[in-house]
Amino acid sequence: MWNEVIEVLETDYVMIAVPVFLIALLLEWRWAKGQAHKVYDSGDLRVSLGVMILTVAIDVAPKILALMLMFVCYQASPFKGTISTAWYWWITLFFLDDFIYYWHHRLNHEVRILWAGHVPHHNSEHYHFGTALRQGVCERVLKYFFWMPLPLLGFHPLMVVSMLSFSLIYQFWLHTQSVSKLSPILEFIFNTPSHHRVHHASNPCYLDRNHGGTLIIWDRLFGSFAEESEKHPPRYGVTRPLSKQTVVAAAFEEYSQLAADMGRAKSLRDKLAYLFMAPGWSHDGQDKRSKTLRTQIL
Repeated sequence: MWNEVIEVLETDYVMIAVPVFLIALLLEWRWAKGQAHKVYDSGDLRVSLGVMILTVAIDVAPKILALMLMFVCYQASPFKGTISTAWYWWITLFFLDDFIYYWHHRLNHEVRILWAGHVPHHNSEHYHFGTALRQGVCERVLKYFFWMPLPLLGFHPLMVVSMLSFSLIYQFWLHTQSVSKLSPILEFIFNTPSHHRVHHASNPCYLDRNHGGTLIIWDRLFGSFAEESEKHPPRYGVTRPLSKQTVVAAAFEEYSQLAADMGRAKSLRDKLAYLFMAPGWSHDGQDKRSKTLRTQIL
């Protein structure tokens, strides 16, 4: 099993794509210099790159453990050997992976303990390719468990991890203000920069919308879609800004805020509710969950 795990780790398409990411970032930075509004901030970019390095370091152990578990699931699958690398199985895997990604991503926004791991990707007040590199740090600890059903269904772990990588690479280009809306057909089916700008916005009408990875159809099907509107230019960041612009604050501040909220609660029920209710829920204060804030502006 160990040799197979190493083989998967060596086939890391995201790491292979990193030079392309950096070249794209430099090109976008040059484009941004000619814009009327400020796109890049040097301090914010340093934090984003620092969070990226921290995420890569923290991701090593969970990824190895997850791969080992994937191989255990694959070996135990009653469908092992049934699924090949034929094109139709890759297409099937694409839709299954994107469906899982949607629910994983949506739960990261709707369950606060998961949000604490995902929020580094959102707490920048700027939106550009550098933001794409600012991934959720502790999100990696639990992320891979969402994909365990796929090797149980008979998909080889190398196929699963490859599809995860392709999805992440696709999502990189979504993090830009340099691309306006695409054709209506593409905007209807695929996740695009316009749709993802909505996802990163802190405007009440945009909160917790557009969770899709490659496709936007899941958001349309499950009621979490919002269209980018010229009447409501996106304001990037989170509803409770960082206390300071540092890598440590960006990566871990939400955990300290969560612990403080749990400390205020008297009952065990309320303490647990802070872990599993949506961000913004309070046992003794104003309800600031996204669904509540959206209701207030209607």
